[in-house]
This record gives sequence, C-alpha cells and structure tokens, in this order.
Amino acid sequence: MKKMRANYPPAFKAKVALEAIKEEKTTSELASQYQVHPGQIRNCNAIASNGITELFIGKRQKAEQDKDELIEELYRQIGQLKVELDWLKKYGLV
Repeated sequence: MKKMRANYPPAFKAKVALEAIKEEKTTSELASQYQVHPGQIRNCNAIASNGITELFIGKRQKAEQDKDELIEELYRQIGQLKVELDWLKKYGLV
C-alpha cells in the first residue's frame, strides 16, 4: 500500500520558513523538530525569501503592475480580433 503524501497548511509552512530564515538551527535540526524532509525546509525557505519582497510593494506599484497586465491582455485581445476580422474579410463573410 502506498503512503500518502503529507499536505501541510500554509501557516505551518510559514512557521517552518521563518525558523529557517532565523538560522538559529540547522536544516537537519528543523527537519527532525517538525518531522519534515530537509528539502521541504529549503523549498519553504526559498519561497519565503522570494515572496517576501511582494509584501513591501506599495499600493501604487501594485496598481501599476495590475494596469500593465490589463493593457497587455487588451492588446492581445485586439490582435486576436484583428486576425479574425482579416480572415472574415478575406473570405467575404463581412
């Protein structure tokens, strides 16, 4: 019978990542304390380190980022509609 993979809640992963970031204990010590694989601790630590910068992004920057994403999506849709219109014109359907 196969062993089920353990799914840890985000709060647990955050707690482990914070402990790893503090560097008070080694990865092996944290792995035995929380009963997880050392690789999982490294992964949680990497995700936390990469994602922490998003916490400090200001509302203005986030709004600009959302605006840029919206503009990209709209340009993509315009391009798609233009291609479809050209195709319809080519075959005399419009």
